[in-house]
Amino acid sequence: MARIAGIDLPKKKRSEVGLTYIYGIGRTTSRNILTKAGVNFDKKVGDLTDDEVAKIRGIITSDYKVEGSLRSEVQMNIKRLMDIGCYRGIRHRRGLPVRGQRTRTNSRTRKGKRKTVAGKKKAAAKT
Repeated sequence: MARIAGIDLPKKKRSEVGLTYIYGIGRTTSRNILTKAGVNFDKKVGDLTDDEVAKIRGIITSDYKVEGSLRSEVQMNIKRLMDIGCYRGIRHRRGLPVRGQRTRTNSRTRKGKRKTVAGKKKAAAKT
């Protein structure tokens, strides 16, 4: 079993796809890593030799920021935006969409479950 950056890669996936299980590595980065390591994209993760896994691990640790360090960097960037009080930071603080999406409808993922507000009652008619 290949274990890279603290993640167990799935044995039956192609190596190109298997590397994407690591946070911070997508398909393009995965292809670049495998090209540098000289590994075929179509080779299954379970079929990789120890030398190939070591090459891949070395390339990832030297050239890329992944998993914990990347997550902490992203969180620090968000915290910095919130501390300086810029528009994006305020949107993060309020839990609203940051990139200009509409909020009248949609954006339930950011806002959370609906909080129903009671409608205004009509005044009783005097006769």
